[in-house]
Amino acid sequence: MFFACNFKLDFLQNDITNQLKNHTMSFTGNENHDIPLAMAAEWTKNYRNATPNGTKAHFFGKEAILAILAQEDCVGIRIYYAKDDAGAKQLIVVGANAAENDLYQGLIAERSNPCPSSCSAANPLNT
Repeated sequence: MFFACNFKLDFLQNDITNQLKNHTMSFTGNENHDIPLAMAAEWTKNYRNATPNGTKAHFFGKEAILAILAQEDCVGIRIYYAKDDAGAKQLIVVGANAAENDLYQGLIAERSNPCPSSCSAANPLNT
């Protein structure tokens, strides 16, 4: 009985190892990131409940996002969580290439407009 279980574990471990070896990491720029409004509203509410006095959102202008996306080899963006020198939560936006690497030597955006102070009218994502 022990031999059969041990064989099964070895087989599963080898199968997982082979799958990882055959996996090539790459972004295409066509990844599906859709989320239903109800789920998005629930998740943002969960966050607001956990951090009632915290930043709800960050706004980045179209030109900053388009400039990042226009960089050579850029297929999307990666957003890093950060804290500024005053300890306030920030987001750092950087382009990413198909090999899933940051384009850190290109344009990097921060200077977002946080909510609160630059908030949308009340909607399911923020109330």
